[in-house]
Amino acid sequence: MRLVLHEPFKRLWAGRDAFAEVEQLQGEVFRELEARRTLRTEVEGRGYFVKIHRGVGWGEILKNWVTLKKPVLGADQEWDAIAALAAAGVPTMTAVAFGERGANPAARHSFIITEELAPTISLEDFTRDWRALPPPAALKHALIRRVAEMTGRMHRAGVNHRDCYICHFLLHTDTPPTADNLRLSLIDLHRAQVRPSVPRRWRDKDLAGLYFSALDIGLTRRDRLRFLKHYFQRPLRRILAEEAALLTMLERKAARLQERFERKYAKDATGA
Repeated sequence: MRLVLHEPFKRLWAGRDAFAEVEQLQGEVFRELEARRTLRTEVEGRGYFVKIHRGVGWGEILKNWVTLKKPVLGADQEWDAIAALAAAGVPTMTAVAFGERGANPAARHSFIITEELAPTISLEDFTRDWRALPPPAALKHALIRRVAEMTGRMHRAGVNHRDCYICHFLLHTDTPPTADNLRLSLIDLHRAQVRPSVPRRWRDKDLAGLYFSALDIGLTRRDRLRFLKHYFQRPLRRILAEEAALLTMLERKAARLQERFERKYAKDATGA
C-alpha cells in the first residue's frame, strides 16, 4: 500500500481509512464509470478534483494488451507524471493526496486529489473564436511559444501525455492574459507515461494530437513554424531538414484524425 496525504487531508483523515474517506467525498461529478470516478469537491472552502480508480478487471487489461495499448490501472500514472513535470519546471496540477492498495492490478483501488486551478479557461475555449476574431498578434505568438516550450520540456523530462490537446492547457485568468503576463498549466495526466526518455513514436503522437486540436483556430504556416522553433530549440533550417519525416507524418496523421472526427460527428448527429 502507498499513501501520501498533505493538508488538509492529512489532518482531516488522521487515524481514518483514507480509501473509505475518499469514497465519501461529494460534489460535481464529471465522469462516472464502473472503474473510475472524477468529481470536483470543496473542503474547508477550497476546491479540489478527485479521481478514484477501482480496478479495470482482467478483461479490460487483456483487451488493451491485444490492441497494443497500455491500460491505465490506477492513479499512480498521474501522480508520477505530476511529480516529473514539477521537477522539470512544467506548470501543472498540485497533488495533495494519493493512495494505492491491492496487489492484483485488475482490482487495485487508488485515488489522487489535486488542487483546483481557478480561475482558468482552457486554450480550446479561449481560442474558439480566433478564426473569426483574431487575437492580438503578440498574444498569439506568446501563447504559441509557451505551449511549445512546455511540451518540449515535458518530453525532455521523459513524459508523454497521450491526450496532448489544447483543451488540456489551462490559461489562468486571475489577471487579464497579455503577451507579457500569461500563465499556463498542463492538466489531465491520468494516461501519461514516465520514462527516462520519450520514444519517438510517443513524442510524435503527442505532437500530432496537439496539431490536430489546433487545426481550426486560424493558425498560419508561420505560426506552425514558430511552434516548431520553440519546441525543438534549434534553428528552423535544421528542424526542417532533420524532422522532415515528422512534419510529413503530422500532416498525414492530422488529416486522418480530422476524418475520424468528422465520421464520428456525422454518426452522432444521425444517431446511427
